[in-house]
Amino acid sequence: MLLLRRLRLRLPCRPNSTASSIPPSPWSTRPVPKHSSASLGRMSTSSSAAAAVVAEGSAARRFWIAASSREAAFAAYTPFLLSLAAGALRLDSFRQYIAQDAHFLHAFARAYEMAEECADDDDDKATITALRKAILRELNLHASVLQEWGVDPTKEIPPSPATTKYTDFLLATATGKVDGGKASDKMVTPFEKTKIAAYTVGAMTPCMRLYAYLGKELTSFLKQDENHPYKKWIETYASSGFEDNALQIEELLDKLSVSLTGEELEIIGKLYQQAMRLEVEFFSAQLVDQHIVTPLSRYCDTKYNLLIFCDFDLTCTVVDSSAVLAEIAILSYQKSSQGGADSSLDRTKSANLRHLWNMLSNQYTEDYEKCIASLLPPEEARSLDYDQLYKGLEVLSEFEKLANSRVVDSGVLRGMNLDDIRKAGELLILQDGCKSFFQKIDKTRDNLNLDVHILSYCWCADLIRSAFLSVGCLGGLNIHSNEFAFEGSISTGHINRQMESPLDKVEKFKSIKSGTDSTAPLLSVYIGDSVGDLICLLEADIGIVVGSSTSLRRVGKQFGVSFVPLFPGLVEKQKQIAKEESSIFNARSGILYTVSSWSEIQAFILGYDFS
Repeated sequence: MLLLRRLRLRLPCRPNSTASSIPPSPWSTRPVPKHSSASLGRMSTSSSAAAAVVAEGSAARRFWIAASSREAAFAAYTPFLLSLAAGALRLDSFRQYIAQDAHFLHAFARAYEMAEECADDDDDKATITALRKAILRELNLHASVLQEWGVDPTKEIPPSPATTKYTDFLLATATGKVDGGKASDKMVTPFEKTKIAAYTVGAMTPCMRLYAYLGKELTSFLKQDENHPYKKWIETYASSGFEDNALQIEELLDKLSVSLTGEELEIIGKLYQQAMRLEVEFFSAQLVDQHIVTPLSRYCDTKYNLLIFCDFDLTCTVVDSSAVLAEIAILSYQKSSQGGADSSLDRTKSANLRHLWNMLSNQYTEDYEKCIASLLPPEEARSLDYDQLYKGLEVLSEFEKLANSRVVDSGVLRGMNLDDIRKAGELLILQDGCKSFFQKIDKTRDNLNLDVHILSYCWCADLIRSAFLSVGCLGGLNIHSNEFAFEGSISTGHINRQMESPLDKVEKFKSIKSGTDSTAPLLSVYIGDSVGDLICLLEADIGIVVGSSTSLRRVGKQFGVSFVPLFPGLVEKQKQIAKEESSIFNARSGILYTVSSWSEIQAFILGYDFS
């Protein structure tokens, strides 16, 4: 266990950190993905810029960052908002939404009144009054929209269960019912009243920030269509006036939170996140009775058998597994030496072993850059040049095999205990949202027509299996990787090489597709982060790029590959499906979709579900 405690100290303790004490990995020249928590792919980061106006360290800012990494993506990728962005949402669906939103806005206005009664400061009361008047103007806008489309705004349309759930939560909070507690009959001190006002504003703020965020994000689609049917709705929430209101309520939340305890701030954080989730539920509950591209599982339904392929190192993980395995080898030698036992390892000191690893790392890094430069064509292709790209990656494949041979010949991988490798796998940190994605698949795969395959260069598949097993999502995953050779439970230093190059990956990819027994046609998704994934990304019907690898984009663009943020790409696909165009997803299209987080991937493939 001493070895594992030492390894734990060398592994990152936060999802987006890297461990400086892990020896540099020759297979980790790709940058660790750093995902923005408030942008979809490379859509505008207007919400981040706006919220930055709120003072650094503000409670409202912290709550938004914590909640938006998941909920903002899940909201945007709902069938309702995606179809609205495409201008393809049927008017009946929008009318129903407006009617439901009116119920919510009435509750919002009432909550403002209750918060105003609790506020102890005249300036705070004035701010809440101004915000309530803005809500009343929004209600008038809804009424005019309904009249414009021939719907009587006075005709009562009952609230849906999702609307009722949201409004009940909001009004319960405004009466002091928090965490299932009862409202206080007497609030005798100004501080107690201020605390309830803070809780209420905390439950209302995420709605304002989310709508301001969505308005800004959807504005780009108005530029593509001057006659966009929902232009007025988008412009309302993208307006500077609405942004000002969002900032105003955030500033109010910060002011009301100043005198609260840490425990009370934690309660507001929970209320904020719960409100964000109720917003997603509200958008998800809107009836969209038409063909849609999200979630993909619904698009496929019984029409397609969905095949999901995924890389492992730096696609799923925060650190490259080769670095972890090298550290285990070094610590294993230290453990052996300290025990006084005769060691068959052909090394003298752990420092020499670390030096050897660093030499391999430096050589790989230098040679990798030269290899990439050598396979690039002199001019950028205007469209996908698949054949030339394939030839170029043949060069990279030979390079990767030679690099692995150097590692094996060095003996650096000898002497590792299988139990230590498995325990190290349990310590591996997965990217934000990755664990949730695979856990959701594991829980629901019996209801979904899909199969999942991990294709990885990792030297030891036991590490991968342990990583997924430790978070409860190994079931149903098919792992395709290399395996260490063992004598008993100790590694010999040799690798049973089954997948060590881009061509090995694509051969396995094609083999799995051709060997899938399905009466329905196949639809494939590949998720990867590096040049080694490029061919598979293009061979898949949908290729999704995680992270920010510059070498992947450099190589891809030179061979005519286009990188498109996923959300705008799906908006275009929604326009196509609305026109009943067939085969909207096709392999070798030359288009790869980029994401800023695994939450986008889950929102796209599986859709909303916070259970």
